[in-house]
Amino acid sequence: MSDTVFTKIIARQIPADIVYEDEQVLAFRDINPQAPVHVVIIPKRPIPTLNDLTDGDIDLMGRLFLAAKQVAAGLGVAESGYRTLINCNRDGGQDIFHVHMHLLAGRRMGWPPG
Repeated sequence: MSDTVFTKIIARQIPADIVYEDEQVLAFRDINPQAPVHVVIIPKRPIPTLNDLTDGDIDLMGRLFLAAKQVAAGLGVAESGYRTLINCNRDGGQDIFHVHMHLLAGRRMGWPPG
């Protein structure tokens, strides 16, 4: 397993405010929130970037989106709305090379986002 802050959170070597967990996915509050609700959703199996996905990852990536739906409902933001975002590589805004989805909510989201 690659050694990132996310793998350390999965291994419980670094504490996190976990809001969702199943066998394949973990979701926790971002330590540098960009919205009133900001949750990071990660697969427990590290995949560096979206470019590294294979056909074998279809189910896992679907689980990230279903986890986002459950997290939004659990945090009471599903009805008012939320944004999901996955960055890829440095120019795309990815700082931690372990695929992850951001769930942002609690305020109106602007467009364009970048």
